[in-house]
Amino acid sequence: MVKNQRYSEFQWKKSKEHTVDEDDDNYLHPFAFICKKSCCNHKRAKYKLWFFIFLSLISCTLFLATQLFSSNPTAALSFLSDSFRVDNGSETDVNASRCSSVPNGTICCDRSSFRSDICIMKGDVRTLSVSSSIFLYGATSPSGHLTGIIDDDDDEGKKEHVIQHEKIRPYTRKWEPEVMDTITELDLIVKRKDFGVRRSCDVVHNVPAVFFSTAGYTGNLFHEFNDGILPLYITSQHLNKKVVFVILEYHNWWITKYRDILSQLSDFPVIDFNGDKRIHCFPEAIVGLRIHDDLTIDSSLMENNKTLGDFRDLLDRAYWPRIRGLLKEEEREGQLNMAKSTFSPSSRTRRKAVKKPKLVIISRNGSRAISNEDKLVKTAKSIGFSVEVLKPVRTTELAKVYKVLNSSDVMVGVHGAALTHFLFMRPGSVFIQVIPIGTDWAAETYYAEPSRMLGLRYIGYKILPKESSLYDDYEKNDPILSDPSSLNKKGWDFTKKIYLDRQIVRLNLRRFRKRLLRAYNYSIARKNKLRHHQLQ
Repeated sequence: MVKNQRYSEFQWKKSKEHTVDEDDDNYLHPFAFICKKSCCNHKRAKYKLWFFIFLSLISCTLFLATQLFSSNPTAALSFLSDSFRVDNGSETDVNASRCSSVPNGTICCDRSSFRSDICIMKGDVRTLSVSSSIFLYGATSPSGHLTGIIDDDDDEGKKEHVIQHEKIRPYTRKWEPEVMDTITELDLIVKRKDFGVRRSCDVVHNVPAVFFSTAGYTGNLFHEFNDGILPLYITSQHLNKKVVFVILEYHNWWITKYRDILSQLSDFPVIDFNGDKRIHCFPEAIVGLRIHDDLTIDSSLMENNKTLGDFRDLLDRAYWPRIRGLLKEEEREGQLNMAKSTFSPSSRTRRKAVKKPKLVIISRNGSRAISNEDKLVKTAKSIGFSVEVLKPVRTTELAKVYKVLNSSDVMVGVHGAALTHFLFMRPGSVFIQVIPIGTDWAAETYYAEPSRMLGLRYIGYKILPKESSLYDDYEKNDPILSDPSSLNKKGWDFTKKIYLDRQIVRLNLRRFRKRLLRAYNYSIARKNKLRHHQLQ
């Protein structure tokens, strides 16, 4: 995750390298070399300049003519568009308007974002998974698909039949070559509509397809949401579930884990691109996913100005059917327990505890674990919280995690992928992130900023050197403790090795208690306000 920081530093260095010194005479006067000659040569230099400009105009005219009148009109239009586009280094979706209206039988690729590429194909779209290819042909039948079959094996490689050829790796970490190398590269090929008829569609779909990969960093909860689920929502929500998802590097466990969310985005079964060798035909294909920022949705780039809150509403719809089932199971168990001890002190305490603000601790094992977690639980209870310790693992059913956090008032956890679960909290709840040494930037970028966008009350707790196990391993004046930012500049591998993999947290509970009290007082005030509104 911290690898994003390398991109920011690279961009800053790159901009400095391309900065022009305005005091440079050659910058202000591009033809100053002419004027440096003697006065007697001034007229001759002037004629040379005009002759040079005249030849340049002729050359440009001939070059443009060959592009515009070539047998590839789509490529020609693409050439003109790319020639007049200004790259200002921003992440604005500059190609959105160009790709929002794609002519039938063409491909439009938006490669403006440093995070991901996305290509849109419209017309007779056909998959050929054995060659990792998607073909696009002209429509000649009323259904929009060629009536016969197309033999790509016989003529593959004959360039005279290819109108346009694009390559894309449909994953949202474009700026990380080592990760993108693990993603299947797709060939997107447009062929002439009068091309020979040999191969037929095995399955014809009447809705668009979205192609994406679940490889890369899949297996890490942050990346599963940041690189996959949220971009999938951004890319497909406007299709109102009338879309088929085609997945490269398909994983059964991923489908099982996110089935509830996928069912809210598509009415159709997911297709395993590599495993399903049949030829699937679509009227449109979106290859790749759009991504705005880390765990973020930019409403200005969304149809109907959708926000992160709208994504959370989708999570509500996805998980509540299962949660209702879980609640009924708990209710039956509770009735059995109540029948056994109706008047026991524990039952009275349990009924009273329901009114307390609920605090959930996201527990970790190994690196960045809280070594005095048991004392943290006691401290929170002494303040007045009802405390639940949650230890999610990769196989934990997300509906169960959603149920716990959706009913919580406060969530506490150390910086790490598991804090992605803040997306399951109700707006207005409190999120306390414990920030280990050397993780300030990542903590703010990946969790603090997005949680505020969701409407959570965010509290960051930066630990002191004495609260880190690194304090026992290094001298007090060691830069690892005194100047973590200088160490982070050495690169992601160093940051991960020192600050993420080798650090245990031991909270100063007297100091941390102040954050808990703030969260408790806020939660009580919020509960009272809600109760007051309900009584009115």
